[in-house]
Amino acid sequence: MPDNAYVPAADQTLRILAHLARQPGPVAASSLSVALGIPRSSVYFLLTTMAAHGFVVHLPAERRWGLGAAAFELAGGFARQQPLARLGRQLVAALADRTGESAHLAVMTGRDVLYLVEERAPRRPALVSEVGVRLPAHLTATGRAMLAALPREQVRALYPDAASFADRTGRGPSSPGELRDVLRRVRSDGYASEDGEVTLGLRSIGVAVTDHTGWPIAAIAVTYPDDASLSPAATAAAIAPAASELGRRLGGR
Repeated sequence: MPDNAYVPAADQTLRILAHLARQPGPVAASSLSVALGIPRSSVYFLLTTMAAHGFVVHLPAERRWGLGAAAFELAGGFARQQPLARLGRQLVAALADRTGESAHLAVMTGRDVLYLVEERAPRRPALVSEVGVRLPAHLTATGRAMLAALPREQVRALYPDAASFADRTGRGPSSPGELRDVLRRVRSDGYASEDGEVTLGLRSIGVAVTDHTGWPIAAIAVTYPDDASLSPAATAAAIAPAASELGRRLGGR
């Protein structure tokens, strides 16, 4: 096959994925057809194929399509292979020095968060959030910060029922309704928190790192013992400049 061979189905598939990634929420197949100039029959065929591989999900009640968990795996792979960890490490280290508590940077991958950077503060306990570790996003401050920045329809696609919720300490949301309540508080507060839902005796505060569209690229969090005299709001205020600067370095707003 020549180097410049053109494969229409591959081109259309990538255009559909790119278009979905730029939208604030799931869209109808007919809208994709009109926006991209692809025949509706081809759009349905490609969406069905992508759904079988987890790259998109269908929301029957709304007759719309959104990005699936496999698309988040691509985002996580991008984050692992590009300079996100290198760009974020200095910011996370400075945050740990400034707060005197351990700090970390994570990205979403499916329904998990993947930790890319961890800076442990002196005389603080070791955390489970070591580099390369995955934890359920709905239980972590980093995961909640990113989930709260996603379109609500996308969160419903990731967490359709109670079977989607893992448990670690007996705390945390265990149903779509409970998760909606948690994320509503995150949006209201402007930061995410968790208290003993990952490790008993430890709390975390997290802030999302977003791109120019508001899409969550990553999140930064600080973890501290639950007997520490830290204000969640003040801790979030200390994290926010680091999250904003990392977003700027990655071409965000």
